[in-house]
Parts: sequence; structure tokens; C-alpha cells
Amino acid sequence: MLKIHNLHATVADKPILKGLSLTINAGEIHAIMGPNGAGKSTLGYTLAGRPGYEVTEGAAQLNGVDLLALAPHERAAAGLFLGFQYPVEIPGVSFLQFLREAANAQRLGRGEPTLSGGAFLKLAREKAALLQMDMEMLKRPVNVGFSGGEKKRAEMVQMGILDPALAILDETDSGLDIDALRICGEGINAIMRRPDKAVLLITHYQRLLDVVRPDFVHVLSGGRIVRSGGPELALELEEQGYEAVAA
Repeated sequence: MLKIHNLHATVADKPILKGLSLTINAGEIHAIMGPNGAGKSTLGYTLAGRPGYEVTEGAAQLNGVDLLALAPHERAAAGLFLGFQYPVEIPGVSFLQFLREAANAQRLGRGEPTLSGGAFLKLAREKAALLQMDMEMLKRPVNVGFSGGEKKRAEMVQMGILDPALAILDETDSGLDIDALRICGEGINAIMRRPDKAVLLITHYQRLLDVVRPDFVHVLSGGRIVRSGGPELALELEEQGYEAVAA
């Protein structure tokens, strides 16, 4: 599904990714772990097409489509979803309206029929229930007045509504208490653990991986993947630290 080959990327002319290669097949969940500054968030932003993240070499394909040739909104329509480490607030914009506009824009981009108001609300209620989120909260402006855990749960609701092929989740566990972590993890499983979907989890800690069991764990250091393994690799990192495991 996702094929990255020898990817190099710079931010403000500083090389961050330095020859990263990774393949994620449909139906798989991969976790990337690594120290601060290793390039984990840069990888997500680069694949999503965030301005300022310049690819200088390499390739990235999603289901055979050249991601790097697409604008950010085209990458989203192609099936890529990026979950942010720090979801932003958008005062004055209804969350429900934002979600409906985003879903229908992507449907139009794929040549699919748009959702009616009734069909959208039914879908929103279904996904909100998965994340144990009150629909009244989604009537607020986007993320305004939400706690850290509520922002992350709302983002998982958004993922469920947009129904991506590939979800790149950047430290979804950051700032979550035990209950919110479990709810978000179970939401990821319910929405994305399917034969036609894939997930790339970016995290520092084992705790999310106890809920969302990955098929593969990779260690990113110095802009490259330096080691890969199964779920047991995350336990090894937890016990020994990055320096010992990546050496």
C-alpha cells in the first residue's frame, strides 16, 4: 500500500530524512519509534505534503500513486490521513460543518457522491459512539475548549468519517490519560484494522502499542530506519532505551 524508497527531505535547508525506506502492506499496522529529532514527525509531514518540507531525493507511493506529485488535498483524497501531535483549534468553525465539508470534498475528489445532511449525521453519530464522544461536543467550534484527550478523540472521529486507506498517527498517545488512551486505541482498531487499510503509528512509548498491537516496529534514528522487528522490539526499547537498541 505505502512504498517509500530512499526518501530524503529537508526543513529550512536542514537535512532531516536521509535515505528512509519503508513498505507497509494493506492490512498491516506499523509503529515507528525513535529519539527526539530523529525525523518521525518530519516523515508524516513530508508524506502529507506540508509546506516547508522539501523532498530532495527518493520516492513515495500510495496504492501505486506518486504521492510526491500531488498537492496536500489530493493526497488526502487519495486516501492519506495525518493525525497531528497537537490538533489545532479553529474558532468560529463548527466541528460538524468542518467534518461534513472535509468528507464531501474528499468524496468529490474521488468521484464519489457526497453525503446528504442526514447521512452525514448518521455517520458522525456512529463514529462518535466508537470514541465515546458526545455529539454535543461536535457542535462546538473545532477543538475549542476541548481537553487534550478530547482533541485526540475528536481527531479519531474525523478519521472514522473520512475513512482513509492509510492513517499516519503522530503521537496520538501524547497527553492522554489511561482511559483516553484505551478509548483512542480501541477506536484505531475499530476503524483501521481491516484488510484494505494500513496504519503508521509514530510514538515514543510502549503503552499505546499494548492496545493497538503493531505487526512491525521500526527504530528511526538520524533520518533513517536503523532497525526493524516485531512488537517485542518496542519492549526492548522500553527496557534499554534508543541508544542501546539502535547501536
